[in-house]
Amino acid sequence: MKKKQKPTLNKITDSGEFLQWYWLKEEMVGFCKRHNISASGKKFEIRDRIIAFLDTGSVIVGNKARAKTSDFDWSKSTLTLQTEITDSVTFGKNFRGFMQQHIGRKFVCHSDFMDWVRANTGKTLGEAIQAWIDLEDRKKNPDFKRKIAPQNMLAQYTRDFFNENPQKSRAEMMRCWNKKKSLPNTGGKIIYNKTDLDLL
Repeated sequence: MKKKQKPTLNKITDSGEFLQWYWLKEEMVGFCKRHNISASGKKFEIRDRIIAFLDTGSVIVGNKARAKTSDFDWSKSTLTLQTEITDSVTFGKNFRGFMQQHIGRKFVCHSDFMDWVRANTGKTLGEAIQAWIDLEDRKKNPDFKRKIAPQNMLAQYTRDFFNENPQKSRAEMMRCWNKKKSLPNTGGKIIYNKTDLDLL
């Protein structure tokens, strides 16, 4: 029996069919632009707007970003251990250079740390440095695994694939991923299954 081929998103006319497939963010953004739908926000927020449009024909206006209350320039200002985190914080060269100066070249501005910084306005960069150290200390626990955000399906698929198949290569994992995302998937979510090896 011939496998159903993934259609182009522009040919989708109902949410049921939309939810059968995995869509790249750029595909959904392109669809939104063609139909005057807001393409701002996270991938799952854009997906929900498309579903609503396909179900009702109505366009949901995206949430407006909350206005920043601070005008502190994180890209140019001199940073110190006493500098307070503001809601305008950014993680560019100036911020990363400061952190590397105090932590060393091992500093990595990973998502867990950025989430901590954004959630702790008013605290100092000295406290942020200690928070980074505390986050890194979790790795000393052999059972520790970083939580993967629901929208990061590739990262979750990668973890699950290698938990089951540690002897396989990343190239083999990516072959399974790429083939599976071209097939119908419940809810458009790609979840690793032992039978995925049949795709190799």
